[in-house]
Amino acid sequence: MESPPPFRKRSFVVTLGLLTGIAAFTVDVSLPAVPAMVEALGTSLSRGQQIVGIFMAGMACGQIPAGLISDRVGRLPVLYIGMGLFTIGATAAAFADNIELMLSARFLQGFGAASAIVLSRAIVRDIASGKDAARLMSLMTMIFTAAPVIAPSIGAILVAQLGWRAPFSSIALCGILIIIAIRSNISETHRPVVGQHPLRQLISSFSEFFSHRQSVFGLLLIVLPPAGFMSIIAVAAALVVEIYGYTIQAFGLIFATAGISILLGSAVNRLLVTRMDGMQLIAFGVALFGISGIQLLLIAWMNHAPFIWLWSCVCVFMLSVAIVMPNSTVIALDPMPKIAGVASSIIGTLQNVIGAGGALIGAAIYDGTIRNTVIIMGVVGMLVVGVFWLRPLICPRIVHHPDELARD
Repeated sequence: MESPPPFRKRSFVVTLGLLTGIAAFTVDVSLPAVPAMVEALGTSLSRGQQIVGIFMAGMACGQIPAGLISDRVGRLPVLYIGMGLFTIGATAAAFADNIELMLSARFLQGFGAASAIVLSRAIVRDIASGKDAARLMSLMTMIFTAAPVIAPSIGAILVAQLGWRAPFSSIALCGILIIIAIRSNISETHRPVVGQHPLRQLISSFSEFFSHRQSVFGLLLIVLPPAGFMSIIAVAAALVVEIYGYTIQAFGLIFATAGISILLGSAVNRLLVTRMDGMQLIAFGVALFGISGIQLLLIAWMNHAPFIWLWSCVCVFMLSVAIVMPNSTVIALDPMPKIAGVASSIIGTLQNVIGAGGALIGAAIYDGTIRNTVIIMGVVGMLVVGVFWLRPLICPRIVHHPDELARD
């Protein structure tokens, strides 16, 4: 009797979800530790908040190598090496005694975590296409959104009970557990392609990716939102605690609502993916981006707003992310099953460069005003609307390739 495809196995999907969510967990569980870490390491709040942007920069640097090498040697070896580097970096961060070592360790964590992000997407394209891929991406999103829902609360509890180093120790433990999960639940999904010199193969893969207009269109919809939500994540603790006066424990609960919004968006997407095509779902999500973005720009212009209004707009933005990004990823990867590793790394690299930029700029321009905490997210929301509005010029036609799988 023929065995079911991997995406029908719960343990396989859960492991992919954990790989997808490790970056979000790493960022969010450490946020409550920032104020105490800043004091203990004798640095400024602005410098301490750079642990988010530096982690994202490490991910940006690690994704192209992870994608290319995985196309040449397979997914599993790269996953093991990447998660090993991630765990080493997490351990170094837990023992850091100055901000320079902390930031270096966070960069190494990000570089290692890049393999998890790139290859979880590539594995999906290896084994599925079209609606199957969209359902799997959506389910993975539902799993990884547990990270922003629970991580800030876990981080706050760990800081309160065990000190600021505890969240960083928990990240190292998660790295070890994920390595065990990979060994138990993931089998190789890609037949290596080593016929070309690595540089020629990389150039050829880049050329193929950018020759597909639907991949470029999907890429634009994927890479813009991280600039918005990472700008808020980078200054979330300061916004909630310093500007609005909530406690650090309350911050954990408040921030969890953003994760719940992603979870809700993922559930809606998974419900609708069998009833609507990908472009219809993307249009729905883009409309929500517009609703959120225009209100955030209004709040920035007024430089004042009740917290519930501001945070509701943030939550709508996050809900939109969970609808637009999985479907845009499927559209972007669909034309190129044979180079899914590099294709995924192109998406992830640009996503994380722009996300890191949003986080670093958000931290740099933070001046204690509401305007500078929300303006980046508002602008990004409207840019997403603009890209979708220009779709007839960027990509007049979307084509699916349901029979082309890398495992064939």
